[in-house]
Order: sequence, then structure tokens, then C-alpha cells
Amino acid sequence: MAILLHARGKATAAQHVAARHLDHTFEKLVAAYLPLVAASPLLDALRASPEPLALPDLARRLPLRLHRRGPLHFFRLFPRVFDLRPPLPLSLSLTPPAAELLAIASDPGAAARTLHRLLAMSASRSFPLRAVFRVWRELALPDDFEESVVAQHPHLFRLSSNPAEPNTHVLHLVADPSNEEFTPAVEKTRPEKYAFKLQFPPGFKLTKEYRKKVNEWQQLPYIGPYEVVDRKVGGSKRVSKMARKKMEKRAVGIAHEFLSLTVEKMVEVEKFSQFRKWFGIEVNVRDVFLDHPGIFYLSAKGKRHTVFLREAYDRDKLVEANDVSEARRKLVELMLLRRHGLGNANSNANMSSSANATTNESYDDLQELDV
Repeated sequence: MAILLHARGKATAAQHVAARHLDHTFEKLVAAYLPLVAASPLLDALRASPEPLALPDLARRLPLRLHRRGPLHFFRLFPRVFDLRPPLPLSLSLTPPAAELLAIASDPGAAARTLHRLLAMSASRSFPLRAVFRVWRELALPDDFEESVVAQHPHLFRLSSNPAEPNTHVLHLVADPSNEEFTPAVEKTRPEKYAFKLQFPPGFKLTKEYRKKVNEWQQLPYIGPYEVVDRKVGGSKRVSKMARKKMEKRAVGIAHEFLSLTVEKMVEVEKFSQFRKWFGIEVNVRDVFLDHPGIFYLSAKGKRHTVFLREAYDRDKLVEANDVSEARRKLVELMLLRRHGLGNANSNANMSSSANATTNESYDDLQELDV
């Protein structure tokens, strides 16, 4: 049990998440991003195609479970992003503004540095390639990063067959560790040695006992995300209470650094969990996020758990935005506008529906996709 957790008792994971202190600023931010998250595979397919794609072809290539009323309803909700074209069968393409925003990406050099730092946190300096594929958008990697980043930097990366999983690959870091001098992002904001910057949600009650536990935890030494760990420390289930606390704090440090490497300082917990074994994290990652509400915020909106790095945000805005995060924010804003001010856009595609249904559309109607 982590030291920052209130009495958990025998609560299930779902009850534990439901009992957390809600931060409505982050909840609204997650709600705004849900349509973009649901449409991500579709946006990738449209961006990669030089010509509009026929809807029957898209349906065969992608699981278009975008909305309980069907994909056509979803497309019509966002006419500033999707351009439906007659005649039948309808075809779909991106609008020029959306295509322009989606074209903004990190350069291969920046992507290589991000991938280098990510692999440097792994005890074996390697990951299954499939794990990286799960977070390539979050890390702002090019969609062809195998060719444009990995293959173009042979002095840093190498691919090999995965003996544990046929027809899959492992990505290795081959750079000389002695030449690496990575400074964790937490060092920029530390109030003191070993401590993390804390930003508790509005209305969060800090009792005297809780403050004492927080102060003790803040002063606890731990091994940083880029430091070598003695495998004997975490190799046995029988470890001292102090050693367990240090393991938990190291997990916090790794999660903090991982989130710092993402574009929007947020990631789905399930995606981060893909790296748990390779980071040497031997504690429940969801508990890590829930037990440290001053560092992370965990949202359960949209049938998925999304974790944010608190210090990276000033209310609902990133403290340090970049070209990619700004492009995604503008794309989200386009989707939030929906049909407002466009009248009967896409009416030539025979897509009429009532204005009230569009205006009052619930995000609960969006379907969950494996993105």
C-alpha cells in the first residue's frame, strides 16, 4: 500500500477509481478530446490517402464503431474535419484545415531523442516494438518511425526478432550508456532534493496526518528513471518496508518522466502499463497515479483511464506548448465547434438530422475504439 493513500480497505479497482477526488478542469479536458481519440485511426487512414476514400472501403479497413447511431452520424457531427462527398457510395476526405493541422509533426531528430530517452529508462534498454506503436501519437513519433527514425539512426537503435512472440520485434537501444547524460524533467521543478512539485486539486482536504506523510515521502531518497537499478532490490517478493517505499517512489519518477516525454503530458493508463515490466515497475501503476493526487490526475471518462501530469498544466492549458500540441488543440477546437454556424453543411450527401440532436449530443454516445 502506498504511503499517500487513504485507507483503501477491500475496495475493488473500480471503486478505488470512483472514490478519487474529481478535478473538473481535467474532466472537461478529457471530454473535449474524446471525439479526437475515437477518430484517430480514421484520421490516420485519411491522411495517408491521396484520394477520398469510399465509405464501404473504410468500413472494411477500420472498425467504424464511432457512434451508436453509426459512422455517418459521427462524420456529420464534425463537418469542419470530415468532408463527405456524393454521389453514392459516399466518399470521405479531410477538410483542408484539418489536413493542415494533422500534417504538423515532430522532426525525425526530435523523435529520435524522445525514443532514446524512453529506451534509456528500460532496465534492458529494449522494448517490444508493439508497445511503442501503442504510444506513437502520444510521443509525437512519425507514423513511419520504423523507417524515418529507427532505420535512420543505426548508431542508436536496432530491431531484432522477439523470441517470446513470433512475428514481432524488439527495439533495442545500442547507444553507449557512458555518453548519456539525461536529466529527468522533474529536476526543473523540484522544490528540494528528492521532492516532487505538488498541485492538489481544488477542494482537496489536507489533514495534519496526511501532510506529515506527504512530507516524509517527499524527503525519501529514490533511484531516478535513468539510473541503473540493482536487480536484487526488486527481484524478491520479500523486501523491507523502506525498500518497497523506494520502489514505489521510483515508479512515480518513471511515470513522471514518461508523461514529460508525451506531447500533451497525458496518456491512457493501459498504454503506459505496456511498459511496466520493461521499466522494472513492480507495483500497480493505477495505484501509483491514484495514490499521488498532487502529482497526477486520473480520469475515467470515456470508458478509459487517462492520466495527466498536473504540473504540466495551468488550468486546462499546457504550461509549455509545442507545435504538435498546438495543432492537436486546434483540431480539438474544430471538433468542438461541430456544426455551429454551418447551416446544412453536407446536406448534399443526404445527411439531414435535427439541430437539437446535434447540439445536445452526449459524449456517452461515442463508441470505444482500440486506438
